[in-house]
Amino acid sequence: MSTRMTEEDWEHTLSVFRACLPRRGRKAGDDRLFLEAMHFFTVENVRWRALPEALRTLELGMEALRPAEQGGRVRGLFRHAGGDERVGSPDPDVRLHHRSRPRLGSGRKRGQQGQGLGRSRGGFTTKIHAKADSSGDIIAFDLTGGEASDARHFETLLDIGPDITPRAALGDKGYSSKANRAAARVRGIVPVIPYKANEKNKPVFFAKTLYKARSRIEQGFGRIKRFKRVALRCEKTAQNFRSIVSFAAGLCLIKFVHTT
Repeated sequence: MSTRMTEEDWEHTLSVFRACLPRRGRKAGDDRLFLEAMHFFTVENVRWRALPEALRTLELGMEALRPAEQGGRVRGLFRHAGGDERVGSPDPDVRLHHRSRPRLGSGRKRGQQGQGLGRSRGGFTTKIHAKADSSGDIIAFDLTGGEASDARHFETLLDIGPDITPRAALGDKGYSSKANRAAARVRGIVPVIPYKANEKNKPVFFAKTLYKARSRIEQGFGRIKRFKRVALRCEKTAQNFRSIVSFAAGLCLIKFVHTT
């Protein structure tokens, strides 16, 4: 699936986007123009000033630069399409005054702490812990630093997402542990996770045929990485990056749902 959007794709995207907009407050001038600008901005990884003239307006640029206000609406596109995200704060869509400025001696903390950044073998980056359906479309995700362990986030991935109980949970060896398998069985889910070479008391049977379907989540990651702003992690804050990932995953969900 490419990032190209047809007229039918935009119609379904607009219907989902308008369903998640608040009833009160000032209405946007053109939702389609805003979504097309966000799509071009996310896929091509350009600055707002580099957008085509037909998409670039001052209002669109201000909306993109205020993720505390617009990030909730962009992430709402993903949630209304059937996805879910784990947010650290209890109220991720809190509104902040965009004219506020730090005062001298206010003790404002800068830096990269708390922004989902960490160093791993792949470099200084952010790790996306994702949960996909049987088709490989991402339906839930969580952001951590690149050094975070996959195994410790297995229970988090089991609990987030749509209110459904899957029959099986497929994961690679990074999720292999007795605690993770027990957590899945307690929830009535069959863990299909290969055992490590140094594990003891390994069972003789392993569902290799079912485990082959795990490649679909890799395909799902490949789809959202076609959005260059997701693949390159260009956002400075975790909140901005969460909005970009939600937007890309939401478009992938919408494109899949109405084409099946």
